[in-house]
Formats: sequence, C-alpha cells, structure tokens
Amino acid sequence: MARNPKITFIGAGSTVFMKNIVGDVLQRPALSSATIALMDINPQRLEESAVVVNKLISTLGVKARAETYSDQRKALTGADFVVVAFQIGGYEPCTVTDFEVPKKYGLRQTIADTLGVGGIMRGLRTVPHLWKICEDMLAVCPEAIMLQYVNPMAINTWAIAEKYPAIKQVGLCHSVQGTAMELAHDLDIPYEEIRYRSAGINHMAFYLTFEHRQADGSYKNLYPDLVRAYREGRAPKPGWNPRCPNKVRYEMLTRLGYFVTESSEHFAEYTPYFIKEGREDLIEKFGIPLDEYPKRCIEQIERWKGQAEAYRSAETIEVEQSKEYASSIINSVWTGEPSVVYGNVRNNGCITSLPANCAAEVPCLVDASGIQPTFIGNLPPQLTALIRTNINVQELTVQALMTENREHIYHAAMMDPHTAAELDLDQIWSLVDDLLSTHGDWLPAWARTAKKVQAA
Repeated sequence: MARNPKITFIGAGSTVFMKNIVGDVLQRPALSSATIALMDINPQRLEESAVVVNKLISTLGVKARAETYSDQRKALTGADFVVVAFQIGGYEPCTVTDFEVPKKYGLRQTIADTLGVGGIMRGLRTVPHLWKICEDMLAVCPEAIMLQYVNPMAINTWAIAEKYPAIKQVGLCHSVQGTAMELAHDLDIPYEEIRYRSAGINHMAFYLTFEHRQADGSYKNLYPDLVRAYREGRAPKPGWNPRCPNKVRYEMLTRLGYFVTESSEHFAEYTPYFIKEGREDLIEKFGIPLDEYPKRCIEQIERWKGQAEAYRSAETIEVEQSKEYASSIINSVWTGEPSVVYGNVRNNGCITSLPANCAAEVPCLVDASGIQPTFIGNLPPQLTALIRTNINVQELTVQALMTENREHIYHAAMMDPHTAAELDLDQIWSLVDDLLSTHGDWLPAWARTAKKVQAA
C-alpha cells in the first residue's frame, strides 16, 4: 500500500495561514490522506489549530489525520515536508520595539520585517531558531523539504544555505502571483490571460516581462499600458487596504522601466527616496502608510479572537483555494506532476549579475526530483544596482550570524538605504546599541550586550 505524506507545521499556531495551506493540501487527491503534524509552543494556539484541521478533514470528508506536538523533534520525526511559519517575539514586545526605538531617533518605518533596522533585528531573532529546526531535520528527517514562510525571507534563506547546505529548502512568499493579480485588475484584464517572468530577491524581484495573450495567440507587452494608466490616474485602483494606495511602485516603474513584485508600503522603506525628514509632501503624495505593520498586527489580533470562537463553534469550515505555493510543491514532489513556482533559493548563478551565495527569487520547476531553480542570466543594470543595496544589508546580517561578530550588525544598519538617508553614523551606532539592549534575551547571547564602538 502506498505511503501517505507527513507534513509538519512548525509554528502551527499561525492558524489562519496554516488553515489555508492545509485546506489546499487536502483538496489534492494524492495528498488527501496525509498526516498533518502540528507543533507550536503556545498550547492554546496549538489546540485551536487542531480544532481547525479536524474540522477541515470532516468538511472535506478525507482520510487525513492531525497530530499535535509541543516537542519540535518529535513533530519532525519522519516528516516529508516541513512548513515553517512563526514570528519570534511576536507583536509584543519585539515588533513594538522594532518600531518605537527607531522612532526616537527620527527613523520612521512602514513594515520593518524584511530590511532596515527592523528587518536586521528580526533576522537576528529568527535565524537561530531556523537553524535549530535544520539540526532536528538532519537528525530525524534529513530528506524532507523545508517550505519556509518566515520573514526576513532572504536573510533566513541565505543563512540556512550558509550553515546547513544539506537542507532542502525553499523560501515562499505570495508577492509575485499576488501583484500580478493586482496589475491585471488595474488594467481590467483577466488574470488567466496574463503571462509574466519575474526575478530578483524576495520583496525586490521585478517582472522582466509582463504580457497579455491576444486572440491570435501572440503576446502584447503591458508595460506601456501600465505607465499610461498611472499617468492618466486610472491606476492604481483602490486595493484591499485603503491605507496603502500602491503609488510608490508605479512611480518606480516610470523611473526603472520595470514593476517590482512587493507592495508599495514595503518598497518605500527599501529605498531612500520616499520617507524623508521634513518631506511630509512625499508621504502625502505617495500615500506612505507609516507604522502600517503594527496597525495590521493589532487588527489581526482583534480579528482572531472572533475567528477562533467561530471556528470552534462551526460544524464545518469553508475551504477555498489560496494563492500559496505550498500545496502545489508538495503535490509535484509527491506525484511527479510538474509545476512552476517562484521560490527563494541560493542563487548559484541563476541570476548572473547577483552574488552566487545570495538568496535569489526565481522561477523553479518542481517535480519528483524536487525544486529546480531556472536560469535567468543578467538582470537589467539598474535593477541589479538597486537590488544590490538590499543584498548588502542581508549579507552583513548573515555574516554577523555566521561569525557571531556584533560589529557586522552596525555595518548592516550603516548600509541600509533608508537608515543611511535619515541618520548619521553616531545615530546609527546609538540606535543599534539601543535596539540590542531593548531586545535583550530575544537575541542570541553573542548579540545581547550593546557595545559602544568608537570611531578610530
């Protein structure tokens, strides 16, 4: 009898996210009898997640089964796939610290989970826990594939590849397909008729082509239409969040000639052009949503209270297909049926204009042989240049983690485009000291004691 896959969720208390992926997985016939192993350190969230999975199983009438664990290694034993989704330090205290401490120095942020001082700190908090998962995987499920959904995605993927190159891993995000859907909507074109190719790094990949299939089977380049729609005020159309009007990316399209895959609120703090002291006109003109991530966290926490209760009392749970890649990857590896996803992997020459060891986001073929990144070649030089400014910060953060050299934390902050545009060197050093001491035990031991570094 054929064996059924075991899919382990580390951070299963991210219940809504976990529900979407399990819902996707269980709707695929080859995966409908899977063992779903849920692991979380929060017993209440773990129990809530188990309730949701069991109701999904009964709603869909499938033979899958759920198991719960508080012990990570036990949850991982014999796993075929490991889905990782957690936030070390949560909204309180860590996200609050990442926003409030920089604000004292006049450094304002929008999301702060990928780059900038917030992204650096999140990387320092997160990577050691990912490394522990890698250690456990090598011990009890060395052939399993890690599907990593944690931010800062590029720093995490890079650090795993650097320290545990034997781990099969891919970093996953939904920005590529999500943004393509938004652009199709802006142009009133059905998403199914769009063809695109994207490459770069996570949250700073660009559509190298973005096209519309014509009636005769040919393809039309949509970039002129997008620029025209922006110039004429027809795009961007209002999106799911009225606080985030998405103008930054359209503006950058007119300057670079290519559209970036991650949201305007993210892109505003990855570059030095939009959030500037004394330039409230820019905040106003481009609708920059300062402190957006804390607002979302508060809304999410509030929403979850009602949702958890609704799930608990519901007989069945509605299951819709999500736009996440996880189930597609698991299905392709398990059955051999090929699919293409956008994944974050060690570059290894896929994008020849970026460093070989950085984490690149490229199209990947997935089948029974696993995740196989495709070759892109050189990016346009202006895209390479902008992406490199973000890679500098990622590389120095990974170096800090690998060598346990605290000096590189300061160097990473110093190279960050937005931080450097706003603060002088003394302020940057002082801010890093302040963040390290405020985060305290959430950081690895070598990074904890803030050390004043005097200029020579």
